[in-house]
Amino acid sequence: MTLNLPPGITIDAPIYPGYETILSPDALELAAILHRTFEPQRQELLAMRIERQARIDAGKMPDFLPQTRHIRESIWKIAPLPKALECRRVEITGPVEAKMIINALNSGADSYMADFEDSNSPKWENQLQGQVNLYKAIRRELTFTNGVGKPYRLNEKTATLQIRPRGWHLDEKHVRVDGERISGGIFDFALSFYHNAKEQVARGAGPFYYLPKMESHLEARLWNDIFCLAQDFVGLPRGTVKATVLIETILATFEMEEILYELREHSAGLNAGRWDYIFSCIKKFRKNKAFCLANRGAITMEVPFMRAYALALVQACHKRGAPAIGGMSALIPIKNDPVANEKALAGVRHDKRRDAYDGYDGGWVAHPGLVGLAMEEFTAVLGAKPNQWEKIPDGTFGPKDWLNFQPEQPITEAGLSNNIHVGIHYLGSWLAGNGCVPIHNLMEDAATAEISRSQVWQWVVSPKGILDDGRKVTAEMVCAMITEELAKVKEIVAAQGEDVSTYEQVAKIFIDMSLAPEYPEFLTLPLYEAMK
Repeated sequence: MTLNLPPGITIDAPIYPGYETILSPDALELAAILHRTFEPQRQELLAMRIERQARIDAGKMPDFLPQTRHIRESIWKIAPLPKALECRRVEITGPVEAKMIINALNSGADSYMADFEDSNSPKWENQLQGQVNLYKAIRRELTFTNGVGKPYRLNEKTATLQIRPRGWHLDEKHVRVDGERISGGIFDFALSFYHNAKEQVARGAGPFYYLPKMESHLEARLWNDIFCLAQDFVGLPRGTVKATVLIETILATFEMEEILYELREHSAGLNAGRWDYIFSCIKKFRKNKAFCLANRGAITMEVPFMRAYALALVQACHKRGAPAIGGMSALIPIKNDPVANEKALAGVRHDKRRDAYDGYDGGWVAHPGLVGLAMEEFTAVLGAKPNQWEKIPDGTFGPKDWLNFQPEQPITEAGLSNNIHVGIHYLGSWLAGNGCVPIHNLMEDAATAEISRSQVWQWVVSPKGILDDGRKVTAEMVCAMITEELAKVKEIVAAQGEDVSTYEQVAKIFIDMSLAPEYPEFLTLPLYEAMK
């Protein structure tokens, strides 16, 4: 199938039936305008990330920005929110496959974040079919029938839809504008916004977005400028778009109020993206020999630096009249093991109860089976209120809290082998097209895979990377474990009837990135280039 492409746009990928609706000339024209207008700014901001990293590598610790002090100290609030975003006690997230979209929208959650980012493997087919699926879901036309003939259809009442495009660091390699790759985030946003924004407004819920991986208020300003131009392009009033920013990098923590301020006309609050946040801490302080985190399982939301981050987010949001949404517990229901299942559910219940008492207005779950449980915990605290925007935690938070990276122990052989196993298993699935994978009774996505490989790298490099039995984590130890865990992963995957052909390639990439002399920024970047 051939497309009528606007001048300057090329697409190097198959055009399957249905894609022509999404890749319409006007939608692509919007994408091209956004690229031509804002690509230089995106590149400047990505260069600024490198410059900030160099300062941290040289020992300059991050702090509040003196030039934005007036924003933090002045009186202002974000614009009023539409009714559809006032109550967000439980939000469910997941990739944009038809069955998952239907199940999530039918789950009983207040909101569903349709994810083109961390829980979605960015194969061309996934990205475009995801756009087709959302187009149909918004118009209540989406259906699905599984392999045994079971039909899936949308209920009369569904969750409020929010959409997460890709982060600023990711390109869409199959689409070029004037010879340059387009930003993955701009591509995802332009297509979903052009086709659906007016339809969502007419239906009373949208267009609403989630914005990932930002490191500064200037990156939020870029999104705000994009929203303004896009709304002008389709003829919607400015302020129609509402967007929640994931605070999932350590640097963004220092600019939470500034991020809300930049998006204040379009802001729908902040979310505590805990897994990417841990990954970001390791990444940003990779040269600091005094910094080395314990096993991933020991880094809970109740260790001091994570607790300070969580409370500061609620404080920043509610001070500015914005929702504060808690992050994801990776625990999921466990079939055929009642004891383990009850332990997992108790963990989720504890997580949501803590967030509710801390002042969060809602929280994330990864599985429809957890919606009711999470709803109970927030309802127990909020009662009949849709939110608790009036609750502002006490305390003053800053570098002394957010940079106090503890605990450093335990680091165990089991923790090391688990990181390697999760990294290889997840990335093999990701390369095959699946970005949301249950492993060891946890729902893993790109963020948790990033923690896994980052901890392996850190434990090899850091003098504090010592196992609880006294052995230093070394490259030789890691290579031996990779061989062992690769065999285990392939056995598990083969038993599930899945293709294992990608796993040898993934193991090599995992070795290269875990043992590289210089820390690689994102695991998904080389994997995306390797993706067919």
